[in-house]
Amino acid sequence: MFSSIFYAPIEFFGRLTGSLGLSVILFTVLSKIVLFPISLISQKNSIVMVKLMPEIDDLKQRYESDPSALLREQKILYKREHYSSIKAVLPLLIQIPIIIGVIGAVNRACANIDAFDFGFLGLDLSLVPSFSSKLILIPILAVLSAVVMCVVQNVYNVVSREQGFFGKWGITIFLAAFSGYFAFVCTAGVGLYWIAGNVLSIVVTFLCNLVYNPKKYIDYENRSIRPKLTREEKTAAKQQKRVAKLRENEDVKRFFSIDNKRLVFYSEASGFYKYFQPFIEYILDNSDIDIYYVTSDTNDQVFGIAREHFHTFYCGPMGFITLAMKLDSDIAVMTLPDLDKYHIKRSIVKKDIDYIYIDHGMGSYHLCLREGALDRFDTIFCYGKNHNEEVRATEKYYGLPEKKLVNVGFPLIDKLTEDYKKIQNVKNEKPQILIAPSWQKDNLGELCLQEIIRSLSGNGYEITFRPHPEFVKRFAGKMKQITEFCAQFDDVTVQTDFSSNSTVYTSDVVITDWSSIGLEFSLATKKPTVFVNTPIKVMNPNYKKIGIEPMELWSRSKVGESIDVDKVSEINLLIETLLANPQKYKSQIEDILTNHMYNLGNTARVGGEYIIAKVNEKNAESQD
Repeated sequence: MFSSIFYAPIEFFGRLTGSLGLSVILFTVLSKIVLFPISLISQKNSIVMVKLMPEIDDLKQRYESDPSALLREQKILYKREHYSSIKAVLPLLIQIPIIIGVIGAVNRACANIDAFDFGFLGLDLSLVPSFSSKLILIPILAVLSAVVMCVVQNVYNVVSREQGFFGKWGITIFLAAFSGYFAFVCTAGVGLYWIAGNVLSIVVTFLCNLVYNPKKYIDYENRSIRPKLTREEKTAAKQQKRVAKLRENEDVKRFFSIDNKRLVFYSEASGFYKYFQPFIEYILDNSDIDIYYVTSDTNDQVFGIAREHFHTFYCGPMGFITLAMKLDSDIAVMTLPDLDKYHIKRSIVKKDIDYIYIDHGMGSYHLCLREGALDRFDTIFCYGKNHNEEVRATEKYYGLPEKKLVNVGFPLIDKLTEDYKKIQNVKNEKPQILIAPSWQKDNLGELCLQEIIRSLSGNGYEITFRPHPEFVKRFAGKMKQITEFCAQFDDVTVQTDFSSNSTVYTSDVVITDWSSIGLEFSLATKKPTVFVNTPIKVMNPNYKKIGIEPMELWSRSKVGESIDVDKVSEINLLIETLLANPQKYKSQIEDILTNHMYNLGNTARVGGEYIIAKVNEKNAESQD
């Protein structure tokens, strides 16, 4: 069918010029003209993609351990910017039937010797190059034209120039081989079409750039994207992966070689140990229960802990998918939600494991976690009344069976409060302002940090910018820009060493967005926090169905003040007011501590005793 469609114009140009060679060239020009609007659509769509690359990279960094969330967020991003994956491949999809049709049309033309002169530049285009040594020039030119076309596109095509070395030259080699192969096995007329097509594609590239100049739409100078690794860094990264995989294989084998495992903790990264630490230390100090601690961080601090009955294992995020399904302990404790919803499943080996969920902070479950994130846990450790009420309201609304709720309290607040008491009488010569944003999308570090610093600098403060550790780890390009900006101010320091919380304790005011550090700072020190109203991160769009106002919302006015993003240029006036009356929020903060949170100063014992009792209960059941 395609050959019949394309034969007509080839025959027309052949009768017009009397030459098959000129006919093929004119047909190729015609096809490029007809398809030029499609090329423009693809060019515009490609510009959108390149503009989105920094945001896509952000999403990959934020959701690297959650593929489903990454796909969901990418779809939202594409819809917002009207990017179409179909448009990206549309020229290729159209070109395939054209190639098929041209091959058939040229072969048909070669059979119609009355209509055409098959000679062109001294070459018989009706022959296959393998039949004539002179015609070998056709596939050679096809290869060369493909190489030149790819080299030009690697420099000037809006998408191709973004590819790495291997991506660019891998495509170049493939297209050169592809062009050479078809030019060699088909008639020389088809090879001429291929050569003309490659040359004209160069022209189309420049014309598309003339109509939609990428530099007018893409700010190449100020894009924040992940820095490309050097060859040495890539080699080192590959070596680290190989070493980590070998270590994982050994540790997983050792883990499953142990029989009668009673208690297992799982941590995604070293920073999560602080949520387990009080309970683990209480268990080790008050029982002889063996604790098996699995972490997906090769540099987890737990590998430096030498305690009897405390055993550590490394298992990467992907490897833990299998380990979780084969888990054979009595109790599993984790801070990872969404059990049994996505890639992390309940054990298929041991059906009666008691799964205990421990959260990272006081944040509301129905707002900060996805819908149904806790449905498959058996036990929930609740830090305050909000956790207890939210779980019960969720169970009632969805008709779920009741889980075991243990009103433990928040061990991190106990630790922070204890550490602060040691330095609370230290007075700062200058007011200390700590800016500590979250790492979620549109945090204050990305939205309005420069305006905040300009407002505060030069007013007699010592200002510290403390980014979230995950932000530092994932967004090196953005951190470089922030560090360079802060370096312009003598009273601003950037802290990227997170081994100490001294800057938190010694601060007079903390400025944050939706990070839990604000509430934790105020509850531990009784000092106020300034909350910048950046877009709130809502993991569960149906959170209002539960009928409970999230703590993130109602507590902001209790422990400090809020300010909108478009007002942060006036934040210095708000800071002056808070510093002039540091006791204003103390009674409200103490009210939250007394009437909202559980077991202040005693959380380690309450949680530790529960786990010890549960282990003994499970052990007794297995003996019966």
